[in-house]
Amino acid sequence: MGNISNDTPALNDQLAAHEKIKTIEELGEIARSAQARGRKVALCHGVFDLVHLGHIRHIQAARNEGDVVMVTITADRYVNKGPGRPIFPENMRAEMLASLATVDWVGINHTSSAEPILDTVRPDIYVKGSDYENPEDDVTGKIRSERDAVECHGGRIVFTRDVTFSSSSLVNRYFDIYDPPLRDYLQKVREGGGADRLLELIDKVQDMHVVLVGDTIIDEYQYVTALGKASKENIVATLFKNGEHFAGGVIAAANHVASFCKSVEVVTTLGGNDYPEEFIRAHVRPNVTLTPIRLQGRPTTRKSRYVELGYLHKLFEVYTMDDTPLDEADRKEIDRITTERVRGADVVIATDFGHGMIASSTIDALIVNSKFLAVNAQSNSGNHGYNLITRYPRADYICIDAPEARLAATDKFSDIASVIEAGLHGKIDCDNMIITHGSFGCYPFSSKTGVTRVPAFTKTVVDTVGAGDAFLTITAPLVAAGGNIEDVAFIGNAAGAIKVGIVGHRSSVEKVPLVKFVTALLK
Repeated sequence: MGNISNDTPALNDQLAAHEKIKTIEELGEIARSAQARGRKVALCHGVFDLVHLGHIRHIQAARNEGDVVMVTITADRYVNKGPGRPIFPENMRAEMLASLATVDWVGINHTSSAEPILDTVRPDIYVKGSDYENPEDDVTGKIRSERDAVECHGGRIVFTRDVTFSSSSLVNRYFDIYDPPLRDYLQKVREGGGADRLLELIDKVQDMHVVLVGDTIIDEYQYVTALGKASKENIVATLFKNGEHFAGGVIAAANHVASFCKSVEVVTTLGGNDYPEEFIRAHVRPNVTLTPIRLQGRPTTRKSRYVELGYLHKLFEVYTMDDTPLDEADRKEIDRITTERVRGADVVIATDFGHGMIASSTIDALIVNSKFLAVNAQSNSGNHGYNLITRYPRADYICIDAPEARLAATDKFSDIASVIEAGLHGKIDCDNMIITHGSFGCYPFSSKTGVTRVPAFTKTVVDTVGAGDAFLTITAPLVAAGGNIEDVAFIGNAAGAIKVGIVGHRSSVEKVPLVKFVTALLK
């Protein structure tokens, strides 16, 4: 704290780089001191993952505007450029910037936006690159609120127009962060104008109304540490540490698509009175409408997973559900409400987990009344072999994983392209399919173009729960909007790569980080 009042650039030249790195609150104190002496404070903010000539010119422009130059960087967890980014961790990025003579002070922003820094530092000049000058081109939509925050404290915003480079473009070109097949694939999409095409496709679905039909699942994570084998039984003993409950199944799926489309409705079933509806409602996004159907005498489907705390390895899971056939009155009520709610929707998505909600009569109602029907029929421990995608004789788009495709096609050994073209396509009236295949990426199929492959975009997997649902729900509106199936698969892979980095359903895949990731991949 001894250097807090030191706002003289000449004296700062004598400081070691680490001495220039301060907390945001300390930067605020330094700014107040400097401004009290009549000095102007200029602030630059960004990721600064790979410092290049464009950054140097940008900071020099800030130096020309102010007497004291501060640079704040986005903390690692908020970079939102996809798995594997930033290349350099926040402490290294801060030290790189602090080593520059033109920079007086550096801070790390541990919030998701710049406004808290602007409210604390209250710079006289906020310096941004020219790519933020047109608010319509700002994918974050934050430049307006940042301008407001600067101006409400008497400051002004300045846009620099010197030479510009992209850290993402340089990283993609000169850093060996992707395997050669993925690098070659991205280059092909880049050269084909993929970036503009994909971003336009994402924007095309923003006014859609989407209805999801499917089971609600309460996903419980019981975090434990292993104690070892019980002395008198052949079982592994564990010690409970803590737990989390998530609103999963169709609820989590709806939250993913809600960031991309105007309005979302969920038609689902809940148990009689076993789980508070308030819990479910508290976990849906504001533009999601919930239409629950209570089934008296049945539990809300719940899956308790016992998870090893350190590495998040799942040890075993316990299902709580009743998937026996419903009585006629409940069945008719589900089919009546489903029919009523799906009419008029731009896109209907059936997230069929095979736990009793969607019967043959419900499938008939979905097919007859949906303008565009997208389906996932999940194969899991509770329904293995009984919930195949072939239950749906027709759909506009299906998205399942490779084991589910093999089960439905009754083909254990052929390559996935053959499973799709020679198996599934002959069994289901559907012209658009994507088969996800983990680390192998995914296989998009169109009856017009056949099967292709899109490589996976990440090798870092924290938790696969819900990744397929995120893929399905985000891509379904894109197919309905007329998107090329390979472009749709690219965006789906990006969504899946983000989702496998999220534990359970702690958060959903959102539009801005996805757009940033797609943009970073194709720079």
